[in-house]
Amino acid sequence: MRYDYASDNTSGVCPEAWAAMEAANRGRVPSYGDDAWTTRAADMIRATFETDCEVFFVFNGTAANSLSLASLCQSYHSVICHDQAHVERDECGAPEFFSNGTKILLAGGPQGKLDPAEVESVVTRRSDIHFPKPRVITLTQATELGTVYTPAEVHALSDVARRHGLAVHMDGARFANAVASLGLPPKALTWQAGVDVLSLGGTKNGMAVGDAVVFFRREFAREFDYRCKQAGQLCSKMRFLAAPWVGLLEGGAWLRHAAQANAMARRLAARLERIHDVQLIAPVEANGVFVEMPKSLADALMARGWKFYNFIGERGYRLMCSWETTDAVVDEFAAEAEACARALA
Repeated sequence: MRYDYASDNTSGVCPEAWAAMEAANRGRVPSYGDDAWTTRAADMIRATFETDCEVFFVFNGTAANSLSLASLCQSYHSVICHDQAHVERDECGAPEFFSNGTKILLAGGPQGKLDPAEVESVVTRRSDIHFPKPRVITLTQATELGTVYTPAEVHALSDVARRHGLAVHMDGARFANAVASLGLPPKALTWQAGVDVLSLGGTKNGMAVGDAVVFFRREFAREFDYRCKQAGQLCSKMRFLAAPWVGLLEGGAWLRHAAQANAMARRLAARLERIHDVQLIAPVEANGVFVEMPKSLADALMARGWKFYNFIGERGYRLMCSWETTDAVVDEFAAEAEACARALA
């Protein structure tokens, strides 16, 4: 079977998460989160972010994002996101559903990042009672184009939010890749930069299943446990959602795996850029490579068994690397891409 670049979800479970789950499988423990593994995992997340925050574990990123946003909004509010954001394009309306109708408002910005001036324009363009009142800015870290917000860029969006009484949510499905890319402490990209709530991704970082919702402003977490229960996100055997976090965070495996994925993306981009008529769409700052290539080249590679997404227009493609991507796999794909390009020339 050829390696699948369609998503970092296609990788297996990393050894550290697997070992932690195996350890959690020994003996009988309390259910619904009243166990030592869940307590330990939450405490390790607090230590990682160096602050006293509320932590909840859910099954996936859609739940993390949608329930987080619902906790910040009333049904007559609106959420501002980038026009390419996951909450707009890939959540099947879940943010609107779980918030009983909160409207998504779109803003733009280069390379997948929200432009603070555009956000300000969306917030201020109407203030009458006939329009859904802006309540939250949500940004994606790393972005849907694989770029990474710096602390200064997060601060700039948070400043807009504070001026207008809005909350700030971060979709961190690939937050580990952003931290590894910038080499900064997690707090510098979140609560110190004005983020109120983080959807912290675990699945794409080597876990089997599960994300965490981290409330840096604890008042926003009021009755969030009830939201989780109502939405089918209260895991009866919670230790199996929590234990992998212990495996990833203990000893820094989460950042080692993210750094590996990032390095493989850079290696892949460097090889692909050598090919005639292949260009990067965005700089490679995390674990995704976004390129323009002829459809004929993409079709030829897919015919050989490689899998990746057509992402933007006819020529734009996304290739994702994961914690288990290796030099050999990258070089094999690049060599076949070069061979196909020569054959099509």
